[in-house]
Amino acid sequence: MSSVSHHRLDRRAFLRAAAVTAALLSTTSLTRVAFAQESEAEPFDYDVLTERMRARAAEPFNAAVPELPKLFAALDYDGYRKIQFDAQHARWLDNNSGFQVHAFPMGWLFKEPVGVFEVVDGEASPFGFSNADFMFYDQAMGEEAAAEAFPGIAGVRINYPVNVADKMDELVSFLGSSYFRALGRGNIYGLSARGLAINSWQSGPEEFPRFSAFWLERPSEGKPLVAYASLEGPSVTGAYRFEITPASDTAQETAIDVTARLFFRADIGEIGIAPLTSMFLFAETNRSSFDDYRPQVHDSNGLIVERDGGEVFWRPLNNTPQLGNSYLWENNPRAFGLYQRDRSFETYQDAGAHYERRPSARVEPVGDWGQGNVRLIEAPSRLEAEDNIVAFWVPSDPIKAGDAREFHYRLIWGDLLPRDDAPLAHVVETRAGQGGVSGVANDVKLRKFVIDFAGGELTAMPTEAKLDVVATASSGEIASTALSKVDANGVWRLALDVLIEGSEPVELKANIVSTGRTISETWLYQWRALA
Repeated sequence: MSSVSHHRLDRRAFLRAAAVTAALLSTTSLTRVAFAQESEAEPFDYDVLTERMRARAAEPFNAAVPELPKLFAALDYDGYRKIQFDAQHARWLDNNSGFQVHAFPMGWLFKEPVGVFEVVDGEASPFGFSNADFMFYDQAMGEEAAAEAFPGIAGVRINYPVNVADKMDELVSFLGSSYFRALGRGNIYGLSARGLAINSWQSGPEEFPRFSAFWLERPSEGKPLVAYASLEGPSVTGAYRFEITPASDTAQETAIDVTARLFFRADIGEIGIAPLTSMFLFAETNRSSFDDYRPQVHDSNGLIVERDGGEVFWRPLNNTPQLGNSYLWENNPRAFGLYQRDRSFETYQDAGAHYERRPSARVEPVGDWGQGNVRLIEAPSRLEAEDNIVAFWVPSDPIKAGDAREFHYRLIWGDLLPRDDAPLAHVVETRAGQGGVSGVANDVKLRKFVIDFAGGELTAMPTEAKLDVVATASSGEIASTALSKVDANGVWRLALDVLIEGSEPVELKANIVSTGRTISETWLYQWRALA
């Protein structure tokens, strides 16, 4: 999925798009636009879309891919970036709601058209995009496009004045497979969401169903934008509803309330609900593996899971030569998400990428999701252009052909910094290295993990406070623990020395306890050998 600005497309964004889209184009043929773009209006609401997709699930999947006109079929990265949507042709320019609709051109990685319709008073009509809606920054390309049939569009972007009242910003974009992204105040594009994940990093190829058409309700001033999408793939169809509430003066985050109604054509090995995809290259735990002037490079640095009973897990992300794969069992989780916690430029020192401005994304289930697992995938990566982190919910109940499922959740995008009044202290940073005492020879099997905590009750704790640490390791041995307050910055630092035997992954867990009560997040970490 690509990152797009108002005026240009940068190479780094499109390399990342290649990473998430190349597999889709090489392993899965996708169906045509879900519904024909007739010129006349037709009745539409969410129930109408639901029944259409329910019926579609009973039909064979159409894997035909329409042939693109020569110009668009031949586009490479450089050619694609020379085609930009003309902001003066945005839909809803005359609407007082603040929302505007832009379109992405077809070509390069994006070879399947999507239908886009406007819904007014229960009637849906096509927006009717054409070549005239795009600016061609190459005269010959523009002339050739004018002589060819318009192939359609690859996706849509919603703009809104998120940061300043009189300046339009990108708010949400849908482009490629079922990928979409959103921004809170002050953010730039980072991690992505997807409509659905199927068999991610399982035996056999991963399936990438796609959003084949969108319906956008014409918005009213001061109201959220409501959008719908049809999902189609070899094993599933779906009807999606998105209620998009932009960040504002009263809320710094953008919220998207999602309803997904899914209908299965085939048995599924594993589905991933509310999947999030991000990039983690290196931070303090694995920086030694990268020869780079920057201290850290990542779009997200941790997985958060809030349990039904109130316990909060913080799992720092990792990147080693071995694939990381974790299943965290839950029953009706309150929330999970991929967060970018450190908002200081000094942490990243990247004046171009500005990783300190990448949004966090939080999934809040609505209703009873029952038992299942939050699954975290950490794929090895040497390039920041590759999205190598995936997190999603895996229901315990198996999926069989003919099944229908419905899921509701809220996606929140923004800085999502810990609240000042949060009851639990949060993990600020995790570091790792050779264990033991500095200045002497130590057992090479001893690893040291240093975790900084701040906030919650720790804020007012005096240096001499009597606090306990609960720490465990799935294998090996916790050789020592030490907790102390760092006067220089006020954090409480927990140092764990762990004696690790062999090279198999070790699951680590630790939290801080006061008078029998847990007063911090529970730190989780999967140690994997770097070589």
